[in-house]
Amino acid sequence: MRRLFPVTQETATAAPAAPTDPGREWTLDELADAYAYPTHATDPQCGPGSREPWLRANMVSSLDGAAQHDGRSHPISSATDMRIFGTLRALADVIVVGAQTVRQEGYRPARARKEFAARREAAGQGPAPVIAVVSASLELDLSLPLFTSPLVPTLILTGAAAEPHRVAAAERAGARVVVAGDGMGVDPARAVHALAGLGHTRLLTEGGPRLLGQLIAAGVLDELCLTVSPTLTAGDAQRIAGGPSVAVPHRFVLGSLLEEDGFLFSRYHRS
Repeated sequence: MRRLFPVTQETATAAPAAPTDPGREWTLDELADAYAYPTHATDPQCGPGSREPWLRANMVSSLDGAAQHDGRSHPISSATDMRIFGTLRALADVIVVGAQTVRQEGYRPARARKEFAARREAAGQGPAPVIAVVSASLELDLSLPLFTSPLVPTLILTGAAAEPHRVAAAERAGARVVVAGDGMGVDPARAVHALAGLGHTRLLTEGGPRLLGQLIAAGVLDELCLTVSPTLTAGDAQRIAGGPSVAVPHRFVLGSLLEEDGFLFSRYHRS
């Protein structure tokens, strides 16, 4: 893997053994340093000593804009993309995901990884990130391992008008239901601050496109980690974000750009 941006004097003159060497696979520590969350200021909405939440998204797209092939993202991904995927998960307090993506991708509980254990302990994190499922209807298969055998209890973000019997069923299954909206749906800003109130300030979302579109429209997305896959799919696959367009396009700034085997691994953040 090689770093294309930012180019510093150090990377421009790096020896072959440096992380910029395109023939060498980066270690997990190098990837974790490259994708570290920014330093957070105190958040007055979440109490003394709390960190301001930072929400990043991790998505993959083909050259022609497809976020999926045959309904799944794996066919346009790569081994290195999956290593970055795992690293981003290992750095997060919580992984926010839409109910439809849980169904399509067969989501399982996040696992503890010994390679990141010391880093997570030093950051005051538990052994594995929490999965938070966004669902207005609570029509979820509660027999899945995501609910029956997670290392840490799965959260379900829903609205205040969710059907009580479904809330009760989810809680009996071991999930924790968090209300983050007044009606049936979830308000993205309330969801972010509800998670921060539970101590989860390093937030990661893996979509799907509908959820990411809602987060963008609400103006709560701080960072986008986008893998551009050197593939063409045609067809009518979704883009990485769906839903209504924003009134004025949100301008983000390129923070870093890595490359391997034609895949581009970009990281953009708020301007």
